[in-house]
Amino acid sequence: MGKLVDNKVFNALLLFTVVGEFFLPWLLKRFYRGYDSKKMVMSVLGSPESPVRHIYNGWLIWLGLFLSLTALVYFFELVKSFPAIAVLTLLSVGVFALGAGLLSGIFSVNESKDVVTAASKIHGAGAAIGFMTLLFFPLITAVAAFNQHETVYGAVCITAFLLSLAFFVMFIMGDKEQFRGTVLSYEGLWERLALFCMYVPFYYISVKTILF
Repeated sequence: MGKLVDNKVFNALLLFTVVGEFFLPWLLKRFYRGYDSKKMVMSVLGSPESPVRHIYNGWLIWLGLFLSLTALVYFFELVKSFPAIAVLTLLSVGVFALGAGLLSGIFSVNESKDVVTAASKIHGAGAAIGFMTLLFFPLITAVAAFNQHETVYGAVCITAFLLSLAFFVMFIMGDKEQFRGTVLSYEGLWERLALFCMYVPFYYISVKTILF
């Protein structure tokens, strides 16, 4: 399974998935009147009030399934040389795939945060835990890159981790009452930027494999 890391088709699907994570919400928001991508998180596109909920929730399930496969592929690629890093990578990507992908696609959050249901609680917990584990993916990858003497790749991943952390903190702060009406209230923007940076190792590996 580890050989899939160097497979162009696998990496093309990985690139399609991580780019689609942003392109699809950009496309679907045009069919959801009142949706503000700067202030509203992507999960709202899958809410019961959303006219595009079936498409977006189906996408989250695909995301969860494919990133679960990716977590296993990376694990088997690393486990012989770097067993600890392999396990951490599996947990980082795998928990995100399960929580922010599969569970979030099956259990929807509501458009309004004031409406709390069992499904929205499961969604919220799964997405939160998933994001927190994926946050460390660039850092874990950086350690592996430096151990393999890939200095440039390691530096890119360290930078991605620091930016991810900064944007994630802004995303968390945006939910606080004292920051309402400020630039920090753009939860949707900070969520997207944080996730974009967390995905940097995927972009790097998939583009490099496809082109070279």
